[in-house]
Amino acid sequence: MKYVIIGGVAGGMSAATRLRRLNEEAEIIVVERGPYVSFANCGLPYFIGGVIQERSKLLVQTAEKLYQRFRLDVRTESEATHIDREQKKVTITHHGKTYEENYDALILSTGAHPMRPPIKGIDQADHLFTLRDVPDAEHIVQHLQQHQVDRAVIIGAGFIGMEMAENLAERGLKVTIIEREHQVLPPLDPEMAASVEAELKERGIEVLKGKTVTGFEEKGAVLVMDDGRRKESDLTLLSVGIVPESSLAEQAGLALGIRRSISVNDQLQTSDPNIYAIGDAIEVAQTISGKAAVIPLASPANRQGRMVADILSGLNRHYKGTLGTSIVKIFDTSAAVTGLSEKMLQRYQIPYEALHTSPPDHASYYPGSSQMTLKLLFDPEVGKLLGAQAVGKKGIDKTIDVLATAIHGQMTVNDLTELELAYAPPFNSAKAPVNLIGYASENLLEDKVQHVQWNEVDQLVKQGAMLIDVRTEQEYENGTIQGAVNIPLDNLRQRVREIPKNRNLIVTCQVGLRGYLASRILAQKGYKVKNLDGGYKLYKSVFPEKVKE
Repeated sequence: MKYVIIGGVAGGMSAATRLRRLNEEAEIIVVERGPYVSFANCGLPYFIGGVIQERSKLLVQTAEKLYQRFRLDVRTESEATHIDREQKKVTITHHGKTYEENYDALILSTGAHPMRPPIKGIDQADHLFTLRDVPDAEHIVQHLQQHQVDRAVIIGAGFIGMEMAENLAERGLKVTIIEREHQVLPPLDPEMAASVEAELKERGIEVLKGKTVTGFEEKGAVLVMDDGRRKESDLTLLSVGIVPESSLAEQAGLALGIRRSISVNDQLQTSDPNIYAIGDAIEVAQTISGKAAVIPLASPANRQGRMVADILSGLNRHYKGTLGTSIVKIFDTSAAVTGLSEKMLQRYQIPYEALHTSPPDHASYYPGSSQMTLKLLFDPEVGKLLGAQAVGKKGIDKTIDVLATAIHGQMTVNDLTELELAYAPPFNSAKAPVNLIGYASENLLEDKVQHVQWNEVDQLVKQGAMLIDVRTEQEYENGTIQGAVNIPLDNLRQRVREIPKNRNLIVTCQVGLRGYLASRILAQKGYKVKNLDGGYKLYKSVFPEKVKE
């Protein structure tokens, strides 16, 4: 058998090496347009920031090493320009010379390229960069080394934008982020992204939300926004998303899906049974919703590469979809997401319940403990897990990985309460964050408590609900939600007669635990009461201007 793989980074190289392990006698050709194969593009921001100082550290393998170990015919700086499906041939161009290769099976791992909107003056912007591969990173580093660069602007506050903001700031640049959405990190829900924005501002990074760049002037030295504001820049990174690289597939007449991605079945087969496609270029099913999606992540691309090699080798494999588990580091804060966000659940009209907790990453009495914010989304009838998000200093990766595994296993909130997770004071709490959010969700599911969300409380108070802050008097004096009455939890039973029974009640505390306890007391005394989910801490992170301090 002869296999030709177009694209030699994550998915393509995973497919090639797995094919060799399963087929020692097969001919395997990898065609890569760029100068490098098997490079760690997720590490590029850290190479620019100097955390990774040697470019060679990003090059996981070379063409020479891949031939020596796997007998792979890896051809760099070679571009596949045409597919003849009838003759099962690929036309390849290398340094101006063109030739053809036949195949028994063809794998497209063509990836994606950065989106480049039609902004006025964009083609004349001298120091406008995108970041997708090693040459892109090298160009940025060269610009930093050869020019006086004091001010950087990042257009787009997604994962790459966040990593670049951190790394450019660490190099001493004054960084501005411009994001058209009204939050940073759009994959997260807004209340979860609020603490990330606070971290950025604390580090001196300017964040301009709800703004769109409409033009570049003075060869890119000045950015013009839709509100007329102008921003000077010595280096601008365009990070507004990616476009699936499907032009070759389209020319070959293969079926395309959403956003012009390559359509594949659950065995990663295109509309041509002899051509397969993997990685950032393909349309996948989002695991929870089953909806078509483009989810450009390294881990799924690698899994797809291995799977397509298995399928071509006669193993029965089926791709079940992509969950979309992601994590990003922003200085000392980490943010992670898995499954569907609340925004996506609303878009797909999937019923859900949302709950927030703020547990410590490990036992609070052990030195170095820090508080995270954890959000769980689940089915309101049976408690099936739909998505989760976490933001904090430590333990975010572990927590979101457990929840991603639980979602993959189609577990419920009740199952989370039963998980037995490793515990010792330096690493975890006896009731791990995942257990705690399971308990809280179970209480909600079983109607042991009712709650309101951070974006609902103001309207309910306007409609006549009484807001009771059950924290201590000192905490209340240090800051509270406007209109709240202070009745500390430990005094609640003695002062319960002060609370009118003809009003709806909302109780709040710092993060929701004492509010839950208060709501249980009041509910059993005949009051109509709801707990503010996430408490004062979550509310303040989104609405700092509304709190009374």
